[in-house]
Order: sequence, then C-alpha cells, then structure tokens
Amino acid sequence: MIASSKGRVVAFFDLGTNSVRLLVACFESPQSYTVLTKQKEVVRLGEGAFIRGWLRDDAMDRAVLVCRRFVDLSRSFGAVECVAVATSAVREARNSADFLKRLQNETGLNVRTVSGVEEARLIYLGVSRGIEMGDAVALFVDIGGGSTEIIVGDRGQERMLESLHLGAIRLTNQFFEDGATDSVPPEVYEEIRRYIRDVVTPVAERVKRERVDVAYGSSGTIQNLAEIARRSVSDRLSDTPPALTREDLGKTAALLCSLPLDRRKGVPGINPDRADIIIAGTAILEEVMDAFGLSEIRISDRGLRDGLIVDYLSRRNGMSPEDRLRKRKQSVERLLGACRASPEHAQTVARFSLELFDSGRQAGLHKFGTAERELLEYAAYLHDIGEIVSFSNHHLHSHYIISNADLPGFDRREVGIIAEVARYHRKKPPRTGTGPAAVPALSVFLRLAEHLDRGHVGLVAQARIVSIDKKAATLEIVSATDCTLESSAIRSEGRAFRRVFGKDLIIRCVGSE
Repeated sequence: MIASSKGRVVAFFDLGTNSVRLLVACFESPQSYTVLTKQKEVVRLGEGAFIRGWLRDDAMDRAVLVCRRFVDLSRSFGAVECVAVATSAVREARNSADFLKRLQNETGLNVRTVSGVEEARLIYLGVSRGIEMGDAVALFVDIGGGSTEIIVGDRGQERMLESLHLGAIRLTNQFFEDGATDSVPPEVYEEIRRYIRDVVTPVAERVKRERVDVAYGSSGTIQNLAEIARRSVSDRLSDTPPALTREDLGKTAALLCSLPLDRRKGVPGINPDRADIIIAGTAILEEVMDAFGLSEIRISDRGLRDGLIVDYLSRRNGMSPEDRLRKRKQSVERLLGACRASPEHAQTVARFSLELFDSGRQAGLHKFGTAERELLEYAAYLHDIGEIVSFSNHHLHSHYIISNADLPGFDRREVGIIAEVARYHRKKPPRTGTGPAAVPALSVFLRLAEHLDRGHVGLVAQARIVSIDKKAATLEIVSATDCTLESSAIRSEGRAFRRVFGKDLIIRCVGSE
C-alpha cells in the first residue's frame, strides 16, 4: 500500500463496547480531507463488563490484537498521527487504567476515555455534518453496546446532550444469562421494554420541549434494524433518504423475538455478529421512538469516528483556541451554577491560583505549561461545589461531583485532574508519585489561593512568587490592610510546599498603594 504524499494522514480510532472502528483520512488543506479507509472489527470489549465491573482478559486481548492490526494498517497509509477514544465499557470498568496502559505499551496508542456527554457531542458532530439540515431542529439517536446517546441540535449547535446507561450488550448481559440464544417470550421482551421505559421517559420530556422536526438514527444497531426491516418485513420501496418506520420496527421486533439464535442469524439483512444482541437493541429503539413520538427515523451511516474528524479540524483550524476555551469555560460555569457555589469566591481563588502558577513558573519554581494552568483554573472555580451536599468534607463531595459530571469539551483524564486538585484544596494534601504528576503542585497553588481569600472579603490584592533560591521561595502578599490570618494560614502549608517543590516557603507582606 502506498503512503499518501499529498497531505497529512491521520488515523482515528473508536474503541466501542462492541466494536473497534478505524477511519484513516488525508487532510489536503485546513478544511478538506479524503477518507482513505474505514474498518470495523467486532471485539465485544464490554462483554460482561457491566455486570462484573471489569473488562475481561479475553475481551482486552481481542481489542489489543485488533488495535495493533489497525495501527499497522494506518501506518501503511502513511499515518503520522493517531487520535483514539474509548467509550462506555472503558469508561465504567474498574480496570480501565490497566487496559489503557497495556494498549499504549503494545500498540503505541494513547487512548483518551470520553464522558457520555462528550461521546454524544462527537456523535452530533459526525452525523450532523453529513446531512442537509436546513433550518430544522433534529433529534439524533445512537444505540451502542453500552450506552445510548440522545442529542437535539440544529445545524449550528447542539441543544441537548444525553448519555443513557442503555446498550445492546449491557441489556443482553443483564436480561439473558445465555446471551439470548432462544426465542424471546413476549413477557420477557416487555420486561426489557419496561426497564428501558423508566430510563427514557424523563429524557423524553426534555426532547418534546425542543419541538424536533426530524429524527436521525446512527450506529450499527439502528442501521442493521433498518436493513432487516427493508429486506424482511417492509412493504415500502427503497427510501431516499433511508428510513425506518415505527410500524416496520414493530414487525421486525416480532420476527426477531420469534426465532432462536441459530435461525435469527439467517434473517435476511441481519449482521450475524449482532444476532445475539439485536433484540436488546430493538427494544431500546422501540421505546425511544414511542417515548419521543416518532413515526419514522432516518438512517445515517456516520457516527463518532466521523465526529472525531470534525472535532480534529475544529481544534486545528476551524475553531480558534478562544472558541475552544470558551466552550470549556461554559461547561465549568454551568456546573458551578447548578451547584449554587459562590461565583465571587470562585473567581477570586481562581485569580490567585493563576497568579501563583504564573509567577512560580517565571521564577523557575516549576515547568508546567498552559494545559496544566487551564485545569488549575477550572479546579479553582469548582473547588467548593461540594458544599451543596454539606460543608463538612465538602472537598470530598466536590471530588465526587466533578468526577461524575458531564463536562463537554473535556476528556476523562482532564476531568480526573480537575477533580483531584479540587479534592485536595483542604485537609490532607496528596501524596507525590501516586497520580498525575501535576496534581500535587496544582493542589498547593489552590490551597495557598484558598487561604488568600480566607474570609471571602477580598483583603488581599495580589500574591506572587517573587524569587527562589536553593533553599526557599518567597511569596509576596500585597494587601492594604492587616492580613495576619491569611499569612498564618499560608504558613501552615509550608510542609506541603516543601514536599512538592523541595523548598521552604517565605512569606512577605507589603502594603498596596
């Protein structure tokens, strides 16, 4: 195979619960690209993971093998960069860190785990850019192996992003010990649908308020159901664009449930690799269409990996750094507002945190860059949101809320760092060498900043690291009034400062002009 010489070749990997998908594209210009190949391999990475909470060894072996093969294929096309994300199965598994480390060691892939809302955003980008929406408000439904993403958006922006713990593999493992090898009695199928209904109904109320004009379905499950309906039960001629009616979906469900697995695999249009999980996927789509009042859903063959390309282009070319930063700040501000934390205190602590970070870098105290600086700012904004639960141990509550929040624009690693830094803004500081390298240093800056606004009354005007030598760093605090309490509180952080930076902390108070 001949490597492309006309542009930058990039490989995009989507490590899903059911399949690993690859898309290799050549970028000839800032806004133009050519797809060189699309590949998909079923690995069942999430098989049993949602019941046990762990990725199985054999599932990880399959995923690593396929990823290694896809990496080699990408290189044969001349790929100079790989962008890889993992979704539901990896997101929820307790041994996901071990799996991702193994992937990096054995394939060279640096995989980031995306949140459910970020997954929904990427799906929206991928599907919406492949259709002519006009002025319509559209609903997007993507049924995966572990989760179902529900999105409402127009051609300009997403309006609603939801990720539900409903997936074809997840529900098959939950309701069928033998993997749906027999025909499925009506009462069992109805039990599955009732379970799904309880999850979907609250979301349906929000969708209906958006006044959706048209619905699109993506993912292998929905595409396969549309193909089964077209070839096995539908009386309609071929659709343009391809679509699946609620009536034909009901006929398809009845047909699939009536057959044991061996005969189900022979249904015209079915993908045999999906035959054991297709019934759970069918139940999800039936409930979604009923809950949202859909008589028809149009079919798209685009999805998350296509969204990765759109996101890649926007990060590199289309979206300015300011736009990307604005989107991330909006996510943080929404969470801050939802938790009713004091925006004034949050802004003050964030300002002090950045003053300490910037002056410390300028003085040679650390070598962290803009990425860590940005995460410190967000941790400072969110450090007190746990008070919505209780002031007692609110740092722990903040950690929990941030860790489990959906923050569009962030990957799970970034969310984890923000949560850890917020967690350690008070009480016992983190141990060095046990987590992300930036956390201890960023936590120290946040702890100092918190003390600088100790009374939430703005006594301190400015704080910065003004000098360092072999033994100590000098922190200068500028205040028009006495700041003895703030200085005393900061001195209590001397041990943590010394452990992280290897220097004593000297405090110098000066009056503001």
